[in-house]
Amino acid sequence: MDDELIDSASLSLPRKSQLPGTGFFYPDSLDEDRTEERVAEAVDGAEAVVIADTDADGLGCVALLREMYDATLEWATFESDVAARVERWERDVPVDAEDEDGEEDEPPRSTVALVGAGPYSLDEALENVAEYAPDGIDLYVCDLCPDEYAWIEDELAAASDLAASVAWYDHHQWDDETMAAVREAGVDLVVGESDEECSTDVTLRSLDYDFDEQWVELAAVTRDHDLWQKEDPRSDDLADYAYWVSPEEYVTVVGTFGVDLPEIVEQYIELRRVEKQELIEAAVSRAEMKQVGPWTVGVTYGRCSQNEVAEALREQGSDAAVIVKPAGSASIRGSEGFELAHEVAGKVNGGGHPRAAGCKPDIYDDMLDYAHHWTTQGATTKRVILRAFERVADEVAAESEEDTADDGSDADESDADRSEADEGE
Repeated sequence: MDDELIDSASLSLPRKSQLPGTGFFYPDSLDEDRTEERVAEAVDGAEAVVIADTDADGLGCVALLREMYDATLEWATFESDVAARVERWERDVPVDAEDEDGEEDEPPRSTVALVGAGPYSLDEALENVAEYAPDGIDLYVCDLCPDEYAWIEDELAAASDLAASVAWYDHHQWDDETMAAVREAGVDLVVGESDEECSTDVTLRSLDYDFDEQWVELAAVTRDHDLWQKEDPRSDDLADYAYWVSPEEYVTVVGTFGVDLPEIVEQYIELRRVEKQELIEAAVSRAEMKQVGPWTVGVTYGRCSQNEVAEALREQGSDAAVIVKPAGSASIRGSEGFELAHEVAGKVNGGGHPRAAGCKPDIYDDMLDYAHHWTTQGATTKRVILRAFERVADEVAAESEEDTADDGSDADESDADRSEADEGE
């Protein structure tokens, strides 16, 4: 296949909005092999390993740990790369975000190794750490929650056998059974309130180290975006920068400067935001409003920043927003009027928080299914997720009827008690 066919950087914005990034078209087998190589390189000689989500919140945890171990990389390692990217964007020569992560042939290594993982690759990350990390490391898992313990049981046991200690810091919603099982495996697990803390908050208060005010501020600004509080404009800078560059670059920059990013980084963020806003507008323009039970659900499709799109749909009157991505996954966002996003996602192979969740319906059997997905702007995925909304609406209605019936029974019992009392008199 001609490389240009999968190079989304060369596409017009409307087409770029409707197709996945370049990385989507690489087979998982090749990616898995490369992932193993990267983990082996990263953990070689490490004294600690952090398995973390690679968004701003997960990477904030990594930055804290590197500060504690005095293992933050030098900013100069990345400064020239950032300047080169700024020059490219100023000349309007964009590069696909997936290819613009600043990765080098021999990337710099910290003694606190970062192993990036997502909700669906946590087992693989634990397995690779157990395979390649040195004996006696301190192992940390940050900003990740397993759907169920059985999925990671063997891999966690192998990694724990290797490590001198295992700590896990998160803020997602855990079920009691999974939480108990992880703790019984010897892990120091701390789970914060998902609507009050981000994982950076949890890590900051859990580590036995005297962090200065820079780190308290980093946690607060990270929380502002991760919990979608939207009170500090700097939180958007952190979230965007974490998404657009390599995890190592982001961890180094916030570890060195905190939330006061250097001028060249701010310049890069502003240049990238022009295209970001255009992609947001394209997704919002495609949105449809659907009534499901008591809720108005805004549904759209496109490669975009899902939080900003969800906010725009809320301003148009939606209680919940569904943003279907070209790669087949979807983001579900709630509001004060809808705090069941995790319940909907749980019915379509996903999970998350009451107001922010993600999923990827198991409906893609071959590339023809993906071709249909792209040409219909996610029509099948939208139907599947809207059906999940309907099921949740039915459950809420059934619970409401049950509560009403219970209240009625209580009232009947009270009437009977009064009648008996009257007869006794």
